[in-house]
Amino acid sequence: MNVLWTKKEAVVATGGDAYGDWSVSGVSIDTRELEPGDLFVALKDIRDGHDFVGVALQAGAGAALVSRWPDGVAQDAPLLIVPDVLDGLTALGLAARARTKAKVIGITGSVGKTGTKEMLRAAFQLQGKVHAAVRSFNNHWGVPLTLARMPKDTDFAVIEIGMNHPGEIGPLARIAQLDVAVITTVAAVHMEAFNCIDQIAEEKAAIFEGLSEGGVAVINSDIPNLPVVQKVRGAGRTILFGQSEIADIRLISAQATEHGSAVEAILHGNSILFKVGAPGQHLVMNGLAVLGTMEAVGGDVAKAMLALASWRAPSGRGQRFLVQIAESGDTLELIDESYNANPTSMEAALAVLASVTPQLDGSRVAFLGDMLELGPEELNLHAGLAACESMEQVDKVHTSGPLMVALHNALPDHKRGRHFDQVSEMGASVNRLLDSGDVAMVKGSLGSKVGLVVTAIKSLGKTSEK
Repeated sequence: MNVLWTKKEAVVATGGDAYGDWSVSGVSIDTRELEPGDLFVALKDIRDGHDFVGVALQAGAGAALVSRWPDGVAQDAPLLIVPDVLDGLTALGLAARARTKAKVIGITGSVGKTGTKEMLRAAFQLQGKVHAAVRSFNNHWGVPLTLARMPKDTDFAVIEIGMNHPGEIGPLARIAQLDVAVITTVAAVHMEAFNCIDQIAEEKAAIFEGLSEGGVAVINSDIPNLPVVQKVRGAGRTILFGQSEIADIRLISAQATEHGSAVEAILHGNSILFKVGAPGQHLVMNGLAVLGTMEAVGGDVAKAMLALASWRAPSGRGQRFLVQIAESGDTLELIDESYNANPTSMEAALAVLASVTPQLDGSRVAFLGDMLELGPEELNLHAGLAACESMEQVDKVHTSGPLMVALHNALPDHKRGRHFDQVSEMGASVNRLLDSGDVAMVKGSLGSKVGLVVTAIKSLGKTSEK
């Protein structure tokens, strides 16, 4: 077993009281995903993690981090007792950060955090030992969990930092003690908690509070709130990426290919050519952020460009599939954008759909669910998608949910598909809404559950990743 934390190290990190003789090889907060040898962290959320400590130990957990002795757990159980479990997990994260020499990169932004993180994971894997969260662990427990899981010998760590309300990003960035802080973009997301987009820009810029001395900021130069972000940033080295003339890494052109994009850019006055292994202008921009980050840590930019060429979009964020229809043997293409949505990412996904050429006289078909947490203007923001430039190339739009009905009503008759009150009804109807040769794109906020539609389309036949 590769030891991540010994009992002694965990006690020193947390100041807790340890019982039993143990060491652990990982850290888990979910018994369904726990691996033998993990430290089970009994966080309290919808359910109290203390109720699952016995299950975790029976499943092979090496120990459990708790704030009290759980009911029904043996007196010789391997436990680490602290006053507050989340504080204990945070202390482990701080200790993990302190004991490593890794270059730590923090990423925030209204869209593009996970895609950029995964691109950086691929790029750093060619240059050292990389550590990054397996999913979007970017909140008050996800960031310390990601840090607590970081091995001592890590060379590069990539941390997502997200927010739903003001005041969340700064404390998380300070825990991570960043060498590089990246802002992918600023957009009208989580508007229920903010009065204006400038407030969102200020909150995103709070990531700079976590920059260590000599740390580098990597910022999208195209965001309309750049002056707000730069004002918060103050002094320090900054690398700008984007299409504007002031960008240090400036996009010249991006041409869609069958499996991605061919990119021409200027890097500090020098022309560069590279490929991104998935289509979409938004992914090209993420690629520029990767190159800026690589330069900021003194990495090999050429190797990073090679990694971008072989990178593929992660699950629910642009992953593409071919579905061979069981009855006819013909195929249709599926673009899975089901993980999350806001107006900016929705327009980007529609642009990808518009760029794909259907086969066999097929159509471009969008299946769209509600975009959540947009505040008082939510219906107008949904309806506004009808005027999106890429919508011109979309043949039919099917919608579901109480918010997407605004888009349904705003669409011209020839594009207006069916509207469903329930996403389950949409999923049950896909066999009647798609034909051979069609390209289907599915997108909505995670809470809209449009992943059900993705599953339904895949069930039409044999599915393979494109």
